[in-house]
Amino acid sequence: MSTRLRAVDATDVPALAALNDAAVPAVNALGAEGLAAHVPECDLALLADGDDGPLGFLLALAPGSAYASENYLWFSEHVPGSLYVDRVVVSPDAHGQGVGRLLYEAVDARARELGLGQVTCEVNLDPPNPGSLAFHARLGFEQVGEQVTKGGTVRVALLARPVEPA
Repeated sequence: MSTRLRAVDATDVPALAALNDAAVPAVNALGAEGLAAHVPECDLALLADGDDGPLGFLLALAPGSAYASENYLWFSEHVPGSLYVDRVVVSPDAHGQGVGRLLYEAVDARARELGLGQVTCEVNLDPPNPGSLAFHARLGFEQVGEQVTKGGTVRVALLARPVEPA
């Protein structure tokens, strides 16, 4: 299987929205309209494209964004100077094939370009997402906080790791 990374464009949104919304509750649903509105806010919006279509995607925000996410705001206050990964979604058919790792390599490259020393993200603890916690631990992420969001319906682990050297 070949995998190519490229910027997300407007024609990708319907397929990526379907991929995203199929991953609920690991990520929050956005629908095509919500994803189309969110992508332009992101500093990095990457698609992992395979021979037969999208394998996954990643959205990340740099410091200073107007993004109102509870988790982004927590990192802005507690881990300033980090590139925040808002979501990484990999098709179930592509799990274990290095797609997520490839997306995070691009995150590190972008963080280095911006002069940022940390990459941050959150992973659900409740509802539980043990697969994502294990994946992020393998990439060197450590828990730096925890918070309850979405009006008390979600509890997340707030994770950070230093940017990988080139």
